Amino acid sequence: MEREQEIAKLVNVLRRAARTAMQAHWTGGDADAAAFCVRQYNRVLERLATLDPGVRAVFEPLPEDSSLTVAAMACRQLAAYYEDEVDEPSAWGRVYGAAFDADAFKTFWQRCAGDIEDLGEYIRESIESWARERKRSHHRAHTRRDDTPEEPPA
Repeated sequence: MEREQEIAKLVNVLRRAARTAMQAHWTGGDADAAAFCVRQYNRVLERLATLDPGVRAVFEPLPEDSSLTVAAMACRQLAAYYEDEVDEPSAWGRVYGAAFDADAFKTFWQRCAGDIEDLGEYIRESIESWARERKRSHHRAHTRRDDTPEEPPA
């Protein structure tokens, strides 16, 4: 298998492992789930280190007793390290610009979100920026032109 193709496959495994680890954490996953995710991350890291020895300068294997959250974070960070090398860029890079653009979201959905899990992850990753934008919009709507807040109704 070609190096780039194998890296793309391993990045996909990391993304799925991160998603699964967070879902297991949210639903009360047990130590077996955490141990499996940690072992999977460590195996993928080992394979990537064979393909790209420089990865060892940035990433190291996780301790066996790492939590589901730590395993998810490690998987996402390692996947992000290779994101620019993967032939098809991550859908999430395109999604950030689609947060408030209906056409961009439609394009994202048609190309990348065939799996309902992708939509859930998109919402989880975007909700904080949506809330910040809503607060800004609300603040602007309730601020006078001279930037002094309006008097609240009595």
